[in-house]
Amino acid sequence: MDAFSYLSVLLSIILGLAITQVLQGYRGLLLSRSRVQLYAPTMIWSALLLVFAAQLWWASFGLAAHKQWDFATFSVILLQTVLLYMMSAIVLPDVPSDGRVDLEAHYFREVVPFFTTSLLMLSASIGKDWMLNGRLPGTENLAFHALFAALAILGIVTRRPRVHLFIALTMVAFSVVYVSMLFARLGQN
Repeated sequence: MDAFSYLSVLLSIILGLAITQVLQGYRGLLLSRSRVQLYAPTMIWSALLLVFAAQLWWASFGLAAHKQWDFATFSVILLQTVLLYMMSAIVLPDVPSDGRVDLEAHYFREVVPFFTTSLLMLSASIGKDWMLNGRLPGTENLAFHALFAALAILGIVTRRPRVHLFIALTMVAFSVVYVSMLFARLGQN
């Protein structure tokens, strides 16, 4: 087993847990559907996190060519994965056995930790490129990071529901473009 295969096991476990968090949240909402008040940004972000987890796993294939591993580099990659898990863990509420489930109230209660964690994840992503390649990500990749960061900061500073819907929908559009441009084929990153 080469170094990447060994290290990727832990990353895959954490990504699997992130996906599990979102899917278990969906299960809880589905089973309690008569008591759930849906909120579009919550549902959009939960779906985006599934895409982010799949994209991070897909992009990790490109790490197989990296031969000079050290703990600091692996730690930054691990941190990015852990932060994605944390976003996945807070995007949907734990569903109680009784009472209403208000996704809008949950969203705005967790909006600052969610977007702060996303900013930390973006920083780890940029740090990953720096640690692996000794340089910042490419222009398109860095532009996506900057856009995501700007939207996250906007999400932290405003509580207007229409703005949060705009943020979520914008992230869907830019995520489709980002994955299509930078990660469409296995091994690109």
